[in-house]
Amino acid sequence: MSEQQSYREQQDLKNTLLLREILRELPPCCAEFFRGVADETLPLTRLAYARDLLIFFDFLLEYKPELSGKNRRDVPVEALNALNLSDFEIFLEYLTYYERGEKQLQDREAAKERKLSSLRSFFGYLFKRQILSSNVAALVDMPKRHEKAIVHLEIDEVAKLLDLVEDGAKLTKRQQAFHAQTKARDLALISLLLGTGIRVSECVGLNLSDIDFDLGGFKVTRKGGSSSILYFPQEVEDALRAYIGEREKIEPFPGHENALFLSLQRRRMDVRTVQNLVKKYARVVTPLKKISPHKLRSTFGTSLYRETGDIYLVADVLGHSDVNTTRRHYAAMGDENRRIAAHAVRLRDDGPKDGPPAEE
Repeated sequence: MSEQQSYREQQDLKNTLLLREILRELPPCCAEFFRGVADETLPLTRLAYARDLLIFFDFLLEYKPELSGKNRRDVPVEALNALNLSDFEIFLEYLTYYERGEKQLQDREAAKERKLSSLRSFFGYLFKRQILSSNVAALVDMPKRHEKAIVHLEIDEVAKLLDLVEDGAKLTKRQQAFHAQTKARDLALISLLLGTGIRVSECVGLNLSDIDFDLGGFKVTRKGGSSSILYFPQEVEDALRAYIGEREKIEPFPGHENALFLSLQRRRMDVRTVQNLVKKYARVVTPLKKISPHKLRSTFGTSLYRETGDIYLVADVLGHSDVNTTRRHYAAMGDENRRIAAHAVRLRDDGPKDGPPAEE
């Protein structure tokens, strides 16, 4: 992969190749489905569909006696046509606890919802193309989701986190050995996540050429592939300027010359590396909270909503294509605000009754 390709293009190519590998294990009708949805979905979305289908076909091989002894690729279309509502409900129950190789997995409501959504797309396409005579998957109720409180950092915890990144005093001896080399980078990266709310995948895709200090912002390629300009506060700008000054002294590995954030191996940092970096610092500051890059994004969204009360602004800055996604995540905060509003207005004055009437 060359530097001429954008990070997004590189990731799309990687995901396309992974999808091709999975398709070798799935029935031929799956390949037809993926060709049919190629123009309206991203490679990452199709890869997620394919992985969900792998799990579904493994379930069928395990639970349907007539498929015993077959492999995934040999499952006939007739077997899909014979499925009923009960089969899908059993599959959702199966996802509560299942095994993949040596791993024991437990899907919660959101994961079950996503897998059912994948199946609805798959069966809906086959039905539309008259490969199946019915679309039973469309009749299955989505798992009921119980929204959880948003996990985020409080103001004092944000300050403690940034202080730790700067001084590294409470890190282990081994971590402190590398801290001097990564301090400027780590502070810039975590400040950017906290100060702009970008996704970790968007963060690692940033290039040096995306940063514009005259504008006070940067260009970001969003989850769906569109581009936006986001602006950063002064603290983030200061951290970025300091890091880029250090970054200019590093000779990147060939093919990674334009990457903004480099690993110690002088390559573009990946999502997993950033996740581990955030956890390393956060577990020192807030050991009882499981803080990830996404939780830093939630911290930004929570702060922005508290300051503005504008759910549409929060949705726009966070890059949510549907404001209902934002509203669902921050519903608890909205309820809190409405409770405050209920006590802000008095219908009767509880003060002294004597004295002249108030002017109208």
